[in-house]
Amino acid sequence: MSARSLTAALGAACSAFLLLLAAPGSASAATGQFRYTYTTAEGYEAVGFLNDPPGGECINLQGPASEPGSVSRAPKNRTDATATVFLDADCEGDIYYTLRPGAGAGDRLLLRSVVFS
Repeated sequence: MSARSLTAALGAACSAFLLLLAAPGSASAATGQFRYTYTTAEGYEAVGFLNDPPGGECINLQGPASEPGSVSRAPKNRTDATATVFLDADCEGDIYYTLRPGAGAGDRLLLRSVVFS
């Protein structure tokens, strides 16, 4: 192998390494559980939960909270990430609240979606 080939190969390897470092990584998941309370279609109180939810991705809460006009309440953030809960679906709207890891809120805090950071 000539010195020129070796230099070109070394340059290509260094460029690939730098490109790998510059590429954005995937959002890490929150470790733990996020809980919320909702009323079922039959009128019973139930607890929904998300285990190890993905980070940086909006999650619309399943169950009655996903139906138009219905909301969940009383979120408990038992993850190691900050949870931002939104009254509107798709993490949109001006009404939101941030829960630090380990924090929770009462029945007066209503939500339809959440994102973890």
